[in-house]
Amino acid sequence: MDLPIVVGVDGSEPSLRAVDWAADEAALRGAPLRLVYASLWERYEGAALARGLGEPSEQVMVEDIVRTAARRAHLRRTALRITTVVLPEEPEYALVREGHEAAALVLGSRGRSGLAETVLGSVSLAVAARASCPVIVLRGSHDSQVSHDNQVRAGKHGRVVVGIGEKATDSAALRFAVQEAKLRDATLDAVRAWRCPAYESTDHPLLAGEPARLHERHAAEILEQALKGAPEDVDLRRRTIEGPARRVLPDASREADLLVVGARRNPGHLGLQLGRVAHAVLHHSTCPVAVVPELV
Repeated sequence: MDLPIVVGVDGSEPSLRAVDWAADEAALRGAPLRLVYASLWERYEGAALARGLGEPSEQVMVEDIVRTAARRAHLRRTALRITTVVLPEEPEYALVREGHEAAALVLGSRGRSGLAETVLGSVSLAVAARASCPVIVLRGSHDSQVSHDNQVRAGKHGRVVVGIGEKATDSAALRFAVQEAKLRDATLDAVRAWRCPAYESTDHPLLAGEPARLHERHAAEILEQALKGAPEDVDLRRRTIEGPARRVLPDASREADLLVVGARRNPGHLGLQLGRVAHAVLHHSTCPVAVVPELV
């Protein structure tokens, strides 16, 4: 089935930049683009209240938002197959459901709130923590990939970064990162963070005075195991970096066009399933972040 790239729109600048990014992603994949607007505004506020305030009804505003987003996507990628849908639901629930039949979900870092775009929005966080497909969250206007005319520029670094976890065998995040690197003809940086616990000193009897070297070697072994089946036609770079992953990966994002991380999903668990590393990079990355579900 030809799965679409789904993008959430709400009329905010971050969501319009997400439309740009999603249009490019759909064009790279030869996939359709689906624009989704979801809101319970009318249920809570009502058209009568809008008329009393002399404001346009939500329905008129929604139609204008969706039409503007579709036109923007078409102008950016004229050959795209574009569909739109307006759903009278909470956006996080609607988008998670849309993700069941999507190649990926694309979201802005924030919606139409007055908070700074550098802070991750609740909808983006909730969807990234629950969706069954990859969720790509764009950072706000501080991101270097946004030009002065508020258009998303094509990636300038030619690099995709993927974080390699402890159990990286058959990693969905790695497969997604490989695909994205191939689509972009980009270098793939596979990064494994490692740490030497403070209590492990050179006096530790089991470490023979080389705790750091042993931890780094273990990280390199995990990296090699994870990359054992990587295709040969990908420009692959292996990197082991000392430090916590929640700091190492945001640092690596400064020279990347996309940062990919996995998020473990337990099908029997109904709450948020994101993990500390994915949570940290969603808040601190300086490039778009793809959170890819990893079933346990």
